[in-house]
Amino acid sequence: MKSYYVEKLPGEKLRRCYEIAPPRIQQYLDAEIQRVLESISSDCRVLELGCGYGRVLQHLTKKARSVFGIDISASSIELARQTLRGIPTCHLFVMNAVRLGFKDNTFDRVLCVQNGISAFHVDQRALINESIRVTKNRGFVFYSSYSAKIWPERLHWFELQAEAGLLGEIDWQQTRDGVIVCKDGFTARTISHEQFRDLTSDLPVTVTIDEVDESSVFRVLTVHKGT
Repeated sequence: MKSYYVEKLPGEKLRRCYEIAPPRIQQYLDAEIQRVLESISSDCRVLELGCGYGRVLQHLTKKARSVFGIDISASSIELARQTLRGIPTCHLFVMNAVRLGFKDNTFDRVLCVQNGISAFHVDQRALINESIRVTKNRGFVFYSSYSAKIWPERLHWFELQAEAGLLGEIDWQQTRDGVIVCKDGFTARTISHEQFRDLTSDLPVTVTIDEVDESSVFRVLTVHKGT
């Protein structure tokens, strides 16, 4: 899926996806951000994976000591630099989330929100391992995905994106059970509790799961590393 976000949905097109989101989806997006902000203090160093054009970062910069954002799309990072211009505590890089160019134990919080664990279309186990690697002992890693309760509104949002030419036409024969498939190759899935537990069962983390706003499911990893 690298080519989709780099070639078909970078920068301004990605921002447009969020601009046309209907009110219930805007509520979901706001609730997701608030859930993250609750866990961040003024001494935190925070990394967001798949930061896009800086939609979430602009909120994080108001609370954290320093914020780092990475994205595989150079166009999206350039737009983020414009959006966050003049904020010295924000640092942006074109980078792959499964090959992070940061040292071990760098961050207090690592965020992969808005269904990134599925949307990135990378090896999920590798993604989680890299997130843990760069997180400090007793730090937190956040993964969020859609709740099944918001499926009708989520599907409507993707319909609007397709109608606007931001995504391909939805393939209604394959779109069901939380999976959205477009005829141009775009696929949006979610991850179940069982799948997430399988991915993390032997890792040095404690996992808590909670639902926010009947729209977003958060899996929060507390990292445990030897001293």
